[in-house]
Amino acid sequence: MSNKLFFEDKPVIGIDISQTSIKMMSVDTKHWTVTSYGSIDLDPAKASKALEGDPAYLADNITALLKEKRFGKMPSDHVVLSVPSSKTYSRTFSLPTKNLKHIQDAIALEVEQYIPVPLGQLYLDHQILSQTKESASVQICAVPRTLADACIAAAQTADLRVVLVEPGVNAIARLLSFTEDGTLPTVIVDIGPAITDIAILVNEVVQVSGSVSVGGNTFTLDIAKELKIPLENAHQLKVQHGLNISPRQAKIQTALEPSLKQIVAEIRKVVRYYTERISSDIKIEQLIIVGGGSNIPGLGDYFTNSLMMPARVASPWQILNFGNLEEPARQFKSRYITVAGLASVNPEEIFA
Repeated sequence: MSNKLFFEDKPVIGIDISQTSIKMMSVDTKHWTVTSYGSIDLDPAKASKALEGDPAYLADNITALLKEKRFGKMPSDHVVLSVPSSKTYSRTFSLPTKNLKHIQDAIALEVEQYIPVPLGQLYLDHQILSQTKESASVQICAVPRTLADACIAAAQTADLRVVLVEPGVNAIARLLSFTEDGTLPTVIVDIGPAITDIAILVNEVVQVSGSVSVGGNTFTLDIAKELKIPLENAHQLKVQHGLNISPRQAKIQTALEPSLKQIVAEIRKVVRYYTERISSDIKIEQLIIVGGGSNIPGLGDYFTNSLMMPARVASPWQILNFGNLEEPARQFKSRYITVAGLASVNPEEIFA
């Protein structure tokens, strides 16, 4: 039996590694049912060190997650792994079609000019997004070798077999193409604990991405400072009232406005780059908010009004269900969107 057939017969599990947590999930994509899932929190300082090339801490926590924090049965040891999108680089550039035979030289030049990491310290991948007789649109994705190697080594130490590594935002795009109207040109806004990743999704492909150092924890700190209340109380106000009408709405909005404006500015920057460098013909039609920091009431309306673009919080759980498993609390489900996207990979796509 060939390796290809052997791998195709096995489902995959997703593992999402960030500086604050590790999450795992497996999905039966025929019935869109979660068959296993779990999460474990990390010490951000230790996780940051581990991601820079010392993977033992990550390996220990992956092992603990799979043994002690998992709901459901793990269907295989084959893993689709994400690396933090904010630590990856994605660019799209045009190349005369006649020069495609020299595409590696063009990619090297693009990396040298625009990516602040030496070529020899990166893993590179590319795809041709579109092509005419005159020119081709080429996308490159670059990941620091130390980051990818640390994540892979951690998974292997935990007795897992890594079959694919991708930026987290690509996994989100895959899930949204299945569960939302992800075929429309879309801005994805992934609000994590400390970083918000932004990407343009067109024809189910991530065209360009960016990030800003603002996240859910930033919002909590903003409210705590403005209202002079403990962090725990600030978090409760954030998730229960957010930007909706409430006795403290004005103060909460005042507190959140500077951080939200940073996200809006980065969204505009990414959209402008897409329009000017990639395609001025395709109009971005919607904005979808995901991530653990997306559980702020009124956030969709805020982005709709700020950007004059329909915006909403993703709700893949209307299609993707937890079957007979105990579900995570409603406010925590949004944390699992990236790993659900990883687990939604069709093994035949990997080993075709």
